[in-house]
Amino acid sequence: MPESASPQQEQQPVRESFGSRLAAAMAARGPLCVGIDPHPQLLADWGLTDDAAGLERFSLTVVEAVASLAAAVKPQVALYERHGSAGMAALERTLAACAEAGVLSIADAKRGDIGSTMAAYADAWLRDGSSLAADSVTLSPYLGFESLRPALDLAAQYGRGVFVLALTSNPEGKSVQHVGGGDSVARRMVAAAAAENQRYQGVLGSVGLVVGATIGSALEDLDINLAPVRGAILAPGLGAQGATPADLRATFGHAYPSVLATSSRGILAAGPSLASLRAATAETLDGLRSE
Repeated sequence: MPESASPQQEQQPVRESFGSRLAAAMAARGPLCVGIDPHPQLLADWGLTDDAAGLERFSLTVVEAVASLAAAVKPQVALYERHGSAGMAALERTLAACAEAGVLSIADAKRGDIGSTMAAYADAWLRDGSSLAADSVTLSPYLGFESLRPALDLAAQYGRGVFVLALTSNPEGKSVQHVGGGDSVARRMVAAAAAENQRYQGVLGSVGLVVGATIGSALEDLDINLAPVRGAILAPGLGAQGATPADLRATFGHAYPSVLATSSRGILAAGPSLASLRAATAETLDGLRSE
């Protein structure tokens, strides 16, 4: 008689992919991600101290206010790191609060490295049981897209996702991302993400892209078509950074249905009142939904 399968050989349960969960959240709530950016000035404006206790109070208030409205929230990891281990502990509690509240989390960490170091980053942000595990994490591919392989595979294994930097709004980004013209670095990253999403079924794959909401004509200039990527387009820059919903429609064209617009300061400036934060979130969503 054949031997029974060992626990290690038992088939793992099939998990719903991050892309499917995000598509459902966007359909139900709208295409908005609220950034959680505890900048020192925002903390002061809210009457909070610029320390780990202040940023935790700030973060948990945002989660409480917008969890039922936004498709996702995006804590900016650097603003927790500046407070050392206590700040990272506050981030852990913020991510746990997101999971408890049922809102998807995007850890804006922009990690990127090679080999065992990249595998360690993936383990931190994407593995079940990690105290920093988020629903998805932002990654920098500029050591080569395949350098991200440990994160791409771990995300698929655990039903999590990644957002890969493709076209950013900062002027310096052009010196790398635009190089090559019609065969630009950015275009290659977009093509690599599209190929990676072939492993996923459903409306959206779990490999998204970060494309700034204020990039202007860059997609047209570089002959980049985002529609075939079949991944969410995380578009920071809505609101305080200058982009409007009309700008998003003009910039992304046929890919607009896949755009997850991010507003941080434009919404956070309404705090610390829960009611005011919710009103600002609802107003932003109304703008994104209107034709």
